[in-house]
Amino acid sequence: MDPRREDPIYRQIFDQVVERIQTHAFPPGYKLPPTRVLARTLSTHRNTVARAYADLEAAGFVSSTVGRGTFVERQAEAPAESQVARARTSLEASMLPWASLLSRASRIESLNRAERLARYVEGRDVINLSRMQPSLDLMPDDLMQRCIERVMNDMGARAMSYAPPDGVRRLREQIAHDLNLRGVPATLDDILVTTGSQQALDLIARALVNPGEAVLVDSNTYSGAVDLFSVAGARLIGVPNDGQGPDLLALERFARSDVKALYLMPNGHNPTGMTISAERRHKLVRWSHATGIALIEDDFGAGLSLDGQPLPPSLRALDGDVIHLSTFSKRLIPALRIGFVVCPRPIRNVLRSLKRVTDLGTSALLQHALAEFMERGYLRAHMNRVLPEYQTRRNVLEAALRKALPPEVRWNTPYHGVVLWLRLPRSVDPDRVTEEAFRHGVQVTPSSLYSVEAEAEPALRVTFCAEPPDRLAEGARRLGKAFKAVMAQMPRSADGRPADAVVEVV
Repeated sequence: MDPRREDPIYRQIFDQVVERIQTHAFPPGYKLPPTRVLARTLSTHRNTVARAYADLEAAGFVSSTVGRGTFVERQAEAPAESQVARARTSLEASMLPWASLLSRASRIESLNRAERLARYVEGRDVINLSRMQPSLDLMPDDLMQRCIERVMNDMGARAMSYAPPDGVRRLREQIAHDLNLRGVPATLDDILVTTGSQQALDLIARALVNPGEAVLVDSNTYSGAVDLFSVAGARLIGVPNDGQGPDLLALERFARSDVKALYLMPNGHNPTGMTISAERRHKLVRWSHATGIALIEDDFGAGLSLDGQPLPPSLRALDGDVIHLSTFSKRLIPALRIGFVVCPRPIRNVLRSLKRVTDLGTSALLQHALAEFMERGYLRAHMNRVLPEYQTRRNVLEAALRKALPPEVRWNTPYHGVVLWLRLPRSVDPDRVTEEAFRHGVQVTPSSLYSVEAEAEPALRVTFCAEPPDRLAEGARRLGKAFKAVMAQMPRSADGRPADAVVEVV
């Protein structure tokens, strides 16, 4: 940042003039005090006032004429209230047949399901065990601010131009370096930067799937992937899981010519938290080559290993035909909206062309800022800080859930990622528990949001990233109260347990 702009007198002049223009205290044509007079009034140097006036003029707030002075420019005016009212009436009177104009993609069931489950909590003390993003205290806002300021100081307006479709070179270099450190072979030419991993997945779906063709997914999988593949016209086929990964016998049955890809989250799967075993990963690669079906590897939680255990090799490390995508939203800052994809050469240019059509390039300013963040070593330091905290939060939440929930509720302890998958007795409706939990002031997500089967496995997904430990413990207590309220309304068997309850073996 220009040091002169950190001068408090400069800031006072600039900000107060802008404020008074916006509030009409300085109307169009108003003459500002001469620089010499204002400098004397503020006990500052005349050059400070002159710089502030010059920047106000450059920003379009004022104009200066030698010998006449500096005058407030006319700003764009809002339309009169009567004009707005007439326009609103005209809009509300629209008679086009919108119901018949909407596409089939806009009416897919998964989109409506997500809207039904959306929660709005303004003004309520709701503990959020559904949000999958870092809590505010874990976001490196100060470090990122430094990086943005450095970028603006070094690059100025050049940082605000369109970025290359495949991404800023310095960021692609840093991503390739980070991937190699995690055992994923990549060069900068292999990287396509995207607006979040969601865009990466959207581009992949557009590139691979024709309407009516099939994509294989886990029976419970990321709802955003369900939405994107469905919008692309794909038929989703759920693959059961045997604890090590997708069931290989089921995959053999689904190997048909109209199946385009198998979408996987090998590390810290969302929503179940499961990690695919090393042996299963090798077998999946062999299955892919034998069937000609592509593997899509979504490593959305890259680097979020909680217990220091080494992960099995990535699918991309085992096979250069694997499409690998990831994001910085979960381990760093969601608002960056920066993800990337590494893919085989035959489809790289296709994805690049599709990206250029859809957004003309991801924000150059944010890409440069993230590259600066990584070049300075801030990302490594940030991960050193947050991983022990996530481990603590996971342990606190698990301990609190064991105390609050009945023993029929089971889960596996995840060692990667930030979610727990709570398996419920067969007789318990997860949607009812979700509704009751919200009434008790805690937000969770039912398995129906993630299922591609007609009947979802009864389960809840809870996260431990978006709340601090004390609120996680309180959230578990509230969830326990909600669960007891639901159980009290259910019919009981002779031994006092819920009728037809089935305890899941985990």
